[in-house]
Amino acid sequence: MTEYIRLEVRRTLREKTFVIFGVGMPVLMYLLFTNVGGGASGADAQAWKTGTMVGMAAYGALGSALATGTGVAEDKSIGWLRQLRITPMRPRDVVLGRALSGSVTVLPSVAAVLTAGALINGVRMGLGQWVALVLLLWLGALPFTLLGIGNGYRLTAQTTGMVNVGCNLGLAVIGGLWFPVSEFPGWLRTVGAYTPAHRFADLGWSAADGNAPSVGTVVVLAAWLLAFGSYAVVSYRRAARTV
Repeated sequence: MTEYIRLEVRRTLREKTFVIFGVGMPVLMYLLFTNVGGGASGADAQAWKTGTMVGMAAYGALGSALATGTGVAEDKSIGWLRQLRITPMRPRDVVLGRALSGSVTVLPSVAAVLTAGALINGVRMGLGQWVALVLLLWLGALPFTLLGIGNGYRLTAQTTGMVNVGCNLGLAVIGGLWFPVSEFPGWLRTVGAYTPAHRFADLGWSAADGNAPSVGTVVVLAAWLLAFGSYAVVSYRRAARTV
């Protein structure tokens, strides 16, 4: 499985579209959101830049994680899935291997936004907070990788790309990665609080504040991880029977 993971990571990082949209776009959006137009000053400005940095890093990680599914769908169309079926790897091993490789590819997106926050916007935190922030956003992206993989095994390559873009935008907006959920109407605020994207970003916001993630956040994310993981395994088994 180790060689399989290495292969998938190298293939993803060589893609120009991944570098442009998975890494460059979140950085551009972060800098635009925090530096264009008026805004708060002093401590409020720093808090805004830090919170938005975490939200955009989570958004970049979310997009990169989901994009793993597009690669899965393309592999399915060229017969790679048939090759995996003749290996000793079990369905859950294939899904887990692809999920782990997808999790590695979220790191460039997270690192790029955090670097922009530190070097351009002057965000300052302790070393422990930076490390915790990277680790939590890295690990917390796993449910979205599984969601993308499930879509890739179940749908065609073209449909997977469109569905993943829709999932990315929908989860990001409703989850409060672009705008605080506190600004939402009451009913939408309640819904947003239980979305995987909001709880994912909450991991980062907690680390930026120097706090541990809440039990509620961990429980909700674990439930989404189980749901998306089951979806990915079922989709792989279904694809294996039809390809």
